[in-house]
Formats: sequence, C-alpha cells, structure tokens
Amino acid sequence: MYKNKKILAVITARGGSKGIPGKNIKPLGGHPLIAWTIKAAAGSKYLDNFLVSTDDEKIAEVSRQYGAPVPFMRPAELATDSAKSIPVVQHAINWFKENKKKEFDCVMLLQPTSPFRKVEDIDKSIEKMIETGADSVMGMKKLVDFSLAKLKILDGDKILPLIEDEGRESKTRSELKDLYKRNCAIYLTRTDLIMQGDLFGKDSRAYLMPEDRSLDINTLTDFELAEFLTEKKFKYEDIN
Repeated sequence: MYKNKKILAVITARGGSKGIPGKNIKPLGGHPLIAWTIKAAAGSKYLDNFLVSTDDEKIAEVSRQYGAPVPFMRPAELATDSAKSIPVVQHAINWFKENKKKEFDCVMLLQPTSPFRKVEDIDKSIEKMIETGADSVMGMKKLVDFSLAKLKILDGDKILPLIEDEGRESKTRSELKDLYKRNCAIYLTRTDLIMQGDLFGKDSRAYLMPEDRSLDINTLTDFELAEFLTEKKFKYEDIN
C-alpha cells in the first residue's frame, strides 16, 4: 500500500511458448526466468498482493517454489496464442474480489520476459502514479539514434520513404527529437480503467529505465543477450 492505495501485481506466465519452448522457466543466471520477476515483486514495499497467473502446472510448481502465490489456474480461453493481457488481469482482479473479498485501487502487470527490472522500478513507478494522480505509468526506454524519417519501405529492392515529406538529406543526431517506446517491464494502471478494458487512460506517465534493464525477451537472440548480461552485469541476488 502507498498512501492508502491498495496495489495488486499480476505476473502473467502462459505455457506453450513457441518462440522459446519453456521460456518462462528456462534457466537464466542459475534461476528460472520467472524467478527474477517473482523476486522483484516479493521485494516491493508497496505491493499489497502479487500472484502468478498461468495455465501451466510446471510454471505453477516452479513459481510456488520461489515463493509466488498461484491461487488458481488460468482458464484455457485466457491462455491461447491470441489471448490478450487485459482479460487475464481482469480475471485475477475478479478472483480476489469473489474469493478474498479484496479490491485494489491499482494493478501492475509484470511480464517474466523483463528479468532485469528491479524492486526500485516497481516502487518508484507506484510512487509516480500516486503522486501525480495519473491514470497509468508505463516502463519506457529512450530510443538511441532513431527517428521516423529513418524508417523505409521497399518496393522490390527500391528504397522508398515511409514519410513522404522526410526531405532529401538525413538529419544529424543533434537535430532529431528524442523518441521513446514502452519496454514491457512495467504496466501500472488504475483498476477501474482495467475493468473497462483500458490499459493506459488519458493521462499516462513514463517511468524511464536504462537500455540494459529494458531487455524484453521474445526471441532466442534476446535470451542469449540476457545470458550474456547475467555473466557480465546482472545477478539474481541484485534484483532487490
């Protein structure tokens, strides 16, 4: 709880990953991938409750071994390749309301594919949301040397501008505006908006994170980079 606001975190961990088989429990730095996110959530001083939502018994078993509550198994219709995150979070909110008579002001969606998010990232995001009165706070990273004008389309092998009025000369880095993207590490939203199917609201604020802690694992190459980072920089013990 932070300033009387109750906060739930939902760690979403569907089984059946096709890109990286067994991704959520694949070993990283001596621990299953999901354990990194469990450790960060467990260390938060503001989260009132957190849980793992999964349809996979092995993921549930590993999650419990690392101290995460898995109070239910996710329904099959919320565990398909096309299932979206909001209905999964709504299901967890409704489960708490119906089974524990507990309601929350805010809900944080945490994905196991962001293993280098720290406890401080969770707590500072919560502080930002409550202090600003925002509808949501999203983990973001700055894009380096990137602009929309640099995006192209191909007609066969002929390079064409995506933006018609981009100009004939490339801009220098100093002339480009800074651009940012969500890094998938933090999604924090008012519960009432989540229940309306809205992840962002009208007033969404950025919580900026560095490039290395913003790694989002979706491919085998991403996982190999994560392994390299655990060898050179990040340790499971340092998540707190």
